[in-house]
Amino acid sequence: MSTLELTKDNFDQVVTENDFILIDFWAAWCGPCRQFAPVFEGASERHPDLVFAKVDTEAQTELAAAFEIRSIPTLMIIRDGVAVFAQPGALPEAALEDLIGQARKLDMDEVRASIEKGKTQA
Repeated sequence: MSTLELTKDNFDQVVTENDFILIDFWAAWCGPCRQFAPVFEGASERHPDLVFAKVDTEAQTELAAAFEIRSIPTLMIIRDGVAVFAQPGALPEAALEDLIGQARKLDMDEVRASIEKGKTQA
């Protein structure tokens, strides 16, 4: 599957219409971003059932600010509209595959319950 380019105009629609999205926050000038790009693209080919998307932090400053992206590349995973992972740094292929496997195994009912519990305690 080809990688989508996320913008402030299509972000909400993509998140609403898809239950598992991996997002690479990147910039053209970023060396580690360029190193991570083929790893991300390779994973998108191995996992055609998932949505792989990229956010150019230079062109989409509002999205980068909304997610408080301070370092790139940053990988984010959104499942069922919930950000379940966000971490800066270029991952090697094996680590990305392991992360995808862990995210697939998440019980989203438990995740949502945990979020609700956190809100009531705050």
